[in-house]
Amino acid sequence: MQVGCAGTQWEDIVNKVDKDQVPINCVKKVLFKLRHGKQKTINLDKLRKEGLDLEDIETVVTQKMISMSKDIVTMDFVIDIDAVKDTVQPITDELLKGL
Repeated sequence: MQVGCAGTQWEDIVNKVDKDQVPINCVKKVLFKLRHGKQKTINLDKLRKEGLDLEDIETVVTQKMISMSKDIVTMDFVIDIDAVKDTVQPITDELLKGL
């Protein structure tokens, strides 16, 4: 899993998370390493800017995984650290408010 931008505190947290547990709204790109040294990238930020909702984005990724399943060697995510922070920080603040 790769991370992009923000501080090292959030990067350290994200690096400890299993990539299967990362919400798709916190993923910038999905990288597929294919046989014969090829690579395919799905830019989720671009899909969001084009107006696709999370369900549509999940469908695009799933369809691409199925269509390339015989050639995929590995799959990796580029994580949007700012999106993780924006998702987790309000929950953390609320939980810690009473302490």
